Amino acid sequence: MIVYPLWHVVHHNEAGNDGATMHVDETGVFCDEADGDDVKLLGIYSTLDRVEERVRQARLLPGFREEPKCFHFDAYELDEDNWIEGFVRVPPGE
Repeated sequence: MIVYPLWHVVHHNEAGNDGATMHVDETGVFCDEADGDDVKLLGIYSTLDRVEERVRQARLLPGFREEPKCFHFDAYELDEDNWIEGFVRVPPGE
């Protein structure tokens, strides 16, 4: 079964030119939580139609309507491992 997690990013980063906030880059919605971006999970949906309807509804709400292009979703296979390697912590400032 395919599911679609839907996220929204409120941008506070300084990743753009001259410290400007970056919203979108060549890969889609830009996100850097370490630089202040706030990511919210709106829900996990069973169809693209439900994702699109939720985006339409959310764009009418405060906060979401100020960044209407900053929604992101991908298709995931239910019960499939996606992060299969470990990770390394990098202390702040390194």
